[in-house]
Amino acid sequence: MIVLLRARLIYLAIFLACAGLMGFGLYLQHVENLEPCPLCILQRYAFIATGLVALIAAIHGPSRLGRWLYSVLIVVAAGSGAIVAGRQSWLQHYPPKVLDCGPDLAYMIDSFPIAQVLPKVFKGEGDCAKVAWKFLGLSIPEWALVWFAL
Repeated sequence: MIVLLRARLIYLAIFLACAGLMGFGLYLQHVENLEPCPLCILQRYAFIATGLVALIAAIHGPSRLGRWLYSVLIVVAAGSGAIVAGRQSWLQHYPPKVLDCGPDLAYMIDSFPIAQVLPKVFKGEGDCAKVAWKFLGLSIPEWALVWFAL
Protein backbone atom coordinates (compact mmCIF):
# COMPACT_ATOMS: atom_id res chain seq x y z
CA MET A 1 0.00 0.00 0.00
CA ILE A 2 2.83 2.42 0.87
CA VAL A 3 4.64 1.67 -2.40
CA LEU A 4 1.45 2.41 -4.36
CA LEU A 5 0.92 5.71 -2.53
CA ARG A 6 4.56 6.69 -3.06
CA ALA A 7 4.33 5.84 -6.78
CA ARG A 8 1.14 7.89 -7.11
CA LEU A 9 2.84 10.88 -5.45
CA ILE A 10 5.82 10.60 -7.78
CA TYR A 11 3.53 10.47 -10.83
CA LEU A 12 1.58 13.44 -9.47
CA ALA A 13 4.83 15.39 -8.95
CA ILE A 14 5.87 14.66 -12.56
CA PHE A 15 2.48 15.86 -13.81
CA LEU A 16 2.64 19.05 -11.72
CA ALA A 17 6.19 19.78 -12.92
CA CYS A 18 5.11 19.37 -16.56
CA ALA A 19 2.00 21.51 -16.02
CA GLY A 20 4.10 24.20 -14.36
CA LEU A 21 6.63 24.16 -17.18
CA MET A 22 3.85 24.42 -19.77
CA GLY A 23 2.36 27.33 -17.82
CA PHE A 24 5.72 29.08 -17.75
CA GLY A 25 6.17 28.47 -21.48
CA LEU A 26 2.76 30.03 -22.15
CA TYR A 27 3.70 32.97 -19.90
CA LEU A 28 6.88 33.54 -21.91
CA GLN A 29 4.87 33.35 -25.13
CA HIS A 30 1.88 35.51 -24.24
CA VAL A 31 3.26 37.93 -21.63
CA GLU A 32 6.92 38.23 -22.60
CA ASN A 33 6.12 37.88 -26.34
CA LEU A 34 8.69 35.14 -27.00
CA GLU A 35 7.29 33.16 -29.93
CA PRO A 36 8.19 29.46 -29.85
CA CYS A 37 10.12 27.97 -32.74
CA PRO A 38 9.23 24.55 -34.22
CA LEU A 39 11.66 22.76 -31.90
CA CYS A 40 10.17 24.56 -28.89
CA ILE A 41 6.72 23.38 -29.93
CA LEU A 42 7.94 19.78 -30.19
CA GLN A 43 9.38 20.09 -26.68
CA ARG A 44 5.99 21.33 -25.48
CA TYR A 45 4.34 18.25 -26.98
CA ALA A 46 6.87 16.07 -25.14
CA PHE A 47 6.11 17.84 -21.83
CA ILE A 48 2.38 17.39 -22.45
CA ALA A 49 2.80 13.69 -23.28
CA THR A 50 5.01 13.13 -20.24
CA GLY A 51 2.56 14.96 -17.98
CA LEU A 52 -0.51 13.20 -19.32
CA VAL A 53 1.00 9.75 -18.89
CA ALA A 54 2.04 10.69 -15.35
CA LEU A 55 -1.44 12.03 -14.55
CA ILE A 56 -3.11 8.87 -15.86
CA ALA A 57 -0.69 6.77 -13.80
CA ALA A 58 -1.39 8.84 -10.67
CA ILE A 59 -5.13 8.44 -11.11
CA HIS A 60 -4.92 4.76 -12.05
CA GLY A 61 -2.62 3.67 -9.24
CA PRO A 62 -1.28 0.69 -11.19
CA SER A 63 0.19 -2.54 -9.89
CA ARG A 64 3.87 -3.36 -10.26
CA LEU A 65 3.63 -4.24 -13.98
CA GLY A 66 1.51 -1.15 -14.65
CA ARG A 67 4.03 1.09 -12.85
CA TRP A 68 6.76 -0.36 -15.03
CA LEU A 69 4.73 0.27 -18.20
CA TYR A 70 3.82 3.85 -17.22
CA SER A 71 7.42 4.53 -16.29
CA VAL A 72 8.63 3.29 -19.68
CA LEU A 73 6.10 5.55 -21.42
CA ILE A 74 7.23 8.52 -19.32
CA VAL A 75 10.88 7.81 -20.12
CA VAL A 76 10.10 7.54 -23.84
CA ALA A 77 8.16 10.84 -23.86
CA ALA A 78 10.77 12.66 -21.76
CA GLY A 79 13.61 11.10 -23.74
CA SER A 80 12.06 12.31 -26.99
CA GLY A 81 11.83 15.79 -25.54
CA ALA A 82 15.42 15.60 -24.33
CA ILE A 83 16.59 14.71 -27.84
CA VAL A 84 14.78 17.73 -29.28
CA ALA A 85 16.03 20.02 -26.50
CA GLY A 86 19.56 18.72 -27.00
CA ARG A 87 19.37 19.40 -30.72
CA GLN A 88 18.12 22.93 -30.16
CA SER A 89 20.80 23.58 -27.52
CA TRP A 90 23.41 22.38 -29.99
CA LEU A 91 21.98 24.69 -32.67
CA GLN A 92 22.16 27.62 -30.27
CA HIS A 93 25.82 26.94 -29.53
CA TYR A 94 26.69 26.22 -33.17
CA PRO A 95 24.19 28.19 -35.29
CA PRO A 96 23.99 27.53 -39.04
CA LYS A 97 25.98 29.89 -41.23
CA VAL A 98 22.86 30.99 -43.11
CA LEU A 99 19.73 31.70 -41.10
CA ASP A 100 16.56 31.30 -43.10
CA CYS A 101 13.31 31.84 -41.22
CA GLY A 102 10.89 29.43 -42.80
CA PRO A 103 7.19 28.80 -42.23
CA ASP A 104 5.89 27.91 -38.78
CA LEU A 105 5.24 24.35 -37.64
CA ALA A 106 1.44 24.47 -38.05
CA TYR A 107 1.74 25.57 -41.67
CA MET A 108 4.32 22.88 -42.45
CA ILE A 109 2.19 20.11 -40.90
CA ASP A 110 -0.88 21.28 -42.83
CA SER A 111 1.00 21.63 -46.12
CA PHE A 112 3.52 18.79 -46.21
CA PRO A 113 3.69 15.08 -45.34
CA ILE A 114 5.29 14.38 -41.95
CA ALA A 115 8.27 12.77 -43.72
CA GLN A 116 9.10 16.19 -45.19
CA VAL A 117 8.23 18.22 -42.07
CA LEU A 118 10.51 16.48 -39.54
CA PRO A 119 13.78 17.03 -41.46
CA LYS A 120 12.87 20.72 -41.88
CA VAL A 121 12.08 21.06 -38.18
CA PHE A 122 15.29 19.39 -37.04
CA LYS A 123 17.36 21.44 -39.47
CA GLY A 124 16.57 24.28 -37.09
CA GLU A 125 16.61 27.13 -39.53
CA GLY A 126 15.81 30.64 -38.40
CA ASP A 127 14.72 31.30 -34.88
CA CYS A 128 15.54 27.84 -33.48
CA ALA A 129 19.19 28.89 -33.13
CA LYS A 130 18.36 32.25 -31.52
CA VAL A 131 18.81 32.60 -27.75
CA ALA A 132 15.99 34.89 -26.68
CA TRP A 133 15.96 34.26 -22.90
CA LYS A 134 18.37 32.99 -20.25
CA PHE A 135 18.13 32.20 -16.56
CA LEU A 136 21.21 31.33 -14.50
CA GLY A 137 23.20 31.16 -17.73
CA LEU A 138 20.97 28.53 -19.39
CA SER A 139 18.65 29.09 -22.35
CA ILE A 140 15.11 27.73 -22.62
CA PRO A 141 16.06 24.47 -24.40
CA GLU A 142 18.92 23.93 -21.95
CA TRP A 143 16.47 24.27 -19.06
CA ALA A 144 14.07 21.95 -20.88
CA LEU A 145 16.87 19.40 -21.20
CA VAL A 146 17.51 19.63 -17.44
CA TRP A 147 13.81 19.07 -16.70
CA PHE A 148 13.49 16.19 -19.16
CA ALA A 149 16.48 14.56 -17.49
CA LEU A 150 14.87 14.94 -14.07
